[in-house]
Amino acid sequence: MLKKFLPLVKGYGLRAMLCSLFVACETVCEVFIPFLMKDIVDVGIPAGDMPYILRTGLYMVLLSLLALAFGALSGRYAAVASTGFARNVRQRLFHSLQDYSFANIDRFSTASLITRLTVDVTNTQNAFMMIIRMLVRAPVMLVAASIMAVRINGELAMIFLFALPVLAIALYTIARIAFPRFSQMLDKYDALNAAIQEKLTGIRLVKAFVREDHEKESFREAATTLQRYQMRAERVLIINMPIMMFTMYSCIIAVFWLGGQQIIIGDMQAGELFSFISYISQILMSLMMISMVFISLVLSRASLGRIIECLDEVPEIRDNALLPGESAPQMEDGSVEFRHVDFSYSKNPNNLNLHDINLRIESGMTVGILGGTGSAKTTLVQLIPRLYDVTAGQLLVGGHDVREYRLDDLRNNVAMVLQNNLLFSGTIEENLRWGNAEATQEEIEQACRAAQAHDFILSFPKGYQTELGQAGVNVSGGQKQRLCIARALLKRPKIIILDDSTSAVDTMTDAAIRSAFRREFRDTTAIIIAQRIASVMDADMIVVLEEGGIAACGSHAQLMESSPLYREVYESQQKGVA
Repeated sequence: MLKKFLPLVKGYGLRAMLCSLFVACETVCEVFIPFLMKDIVDVGIPAGDMPYILRTGLYMVLLSLLALAFGALSGRYAAVASTGFARNVRQRLFHSLQDYSFANIDRFSTASLITRLTVDVTNTQNAFMMIIRMLVRAPVMLVAASIMAVRINGELAMIFLFALPVLAIALYTIARIAFPRFSQMLDKYDALNAAIQEKLTGIRLVKAFVREDHEKESFREAATTLQRYQMRAERVLIINMPIMMFTMYSCIIAVFWLGGQQIIIGDMQAGELFSFISYISQILMSLMMISMVFISLVLSRASLGRIIECLDEVPEIRDNALLPGESAPQMEDGSVEFRHVDFSYSKNPNNLNLHDINLRIESGMTVGILGGTGSAKTTLVQLIPRLYDVTAGQLLVGGHDVREYRLDDLRNNVAMVLQNNLLFSGTIEENLRWGNAEATQEEIEQACRAAQAHDFILSFPKGYQTELGQAGVNVSGGQKQRLCIARALLKRPKIIILDDSTSAVDTMTDAAIRSAFRREFRDTTAIIIAQRIASVMDADMIVVLEEGGIAACGSHAQLMESSPLYREVYESQQKGVA
């Protein structure tokens, strides 16, 4: 586990080491102060030697100032090193998530990934800070204070040895019980974040259906469940402090009792007893710090495991390794060919979502895909840019198997407008430039005219510089769809896939978009998933899917003659229009 996190200290390793060094120096200064106090009480005061008392007192003040300076420096370097380490962890984790394929993302909920990037990384950061500070301070203080205590009175120093087995057994028991409870608590964090995300995303629907009271109660239950698991985990940890304090005060009472008797018989001086008690307190305090670090590591161990789980996740879809001197092919055209393609989300050949797909699409064709809900229309087109890989068979794009291309090259030539149209916070122009960051204003406007978005953009006071709210909340569904189409067209792709991307626009606008495609992007292969036959009836080819297979394929006229299913859907939609 440590091997995976050590590289993430890169850039902050020197600061972490300086922090530990200053902590050690601070601790040594603190340990010497009680020893000087002993000399004042046992040597300076009985002899009435004021210069000796003042000189020794000055040394104590200087050691205190040095300890203060070292403490301030260690605190500063600890803050820089721990926050830098957390930044590296978050960055590495986020970079790993960006490489995930859709199949990898499906294994983790969005809420869980957010928890890992926030709560889990914060727990790891706190553990790192404790390691470079308290895990250095405690051993140094334990060893140094023990040496000084033995020098003063070896017999009394044996008292704290009885405390060690008690503390060790207590820590081991607490860790064994606490770790699974903290793991369960973090799972409940995931559930709470999922509830928050869902409720905030759907806040308009909640208000439309007047479900605020229901959602408040639902959130209260999720928050209460998390509280219950937190209390269940913390209930174990709170036992640690009473055990530590009981052990510490028991040792101090024993020292007072036995030390007092040695003072009475003359085997020990008062100053030695005061100093010895200070060292015993430092020893026990160091043991308490070790226990606190131990408990923190128990908590962070659960978080570390969850972070490593994400870092160890191997992307299912990656660029194929090339031999020396070998180069990946470049896409020459927008042709697509499915050869006996099977696909299953579960990787189970007995539970296929697509089965035996054979389909040839020539470059520059416009192809419509129709089918009922659950017929795997979206699944089919997601295979083209390798959002998923085929389970069996072969998928060729531009004459090459899609697995031969570099992912960046393939996806830069295949633009896909997904069902869920997403716009990011920023201006309209900034969102459009996702398609092509180097596009000129003329190219942006050309793409927007083709997507029938230019006119409504200019209707805004700031035009292309209009700020969009989060997820584009200040534009309508149809406007959002047209902006997403324009963004895809800016890539000038060889293949564009519209996954039910004109469902929110009127039929006239839909027809205008299709007309612009044929006029300005005639060399681009267009694959259009639609619910309305009117949106694809003028396509070069229409594919009808049913239960994951191709039920019929041909032009509108051919399907009206050969496919009862297509004809039935067409006639029902025409009656609806009438």
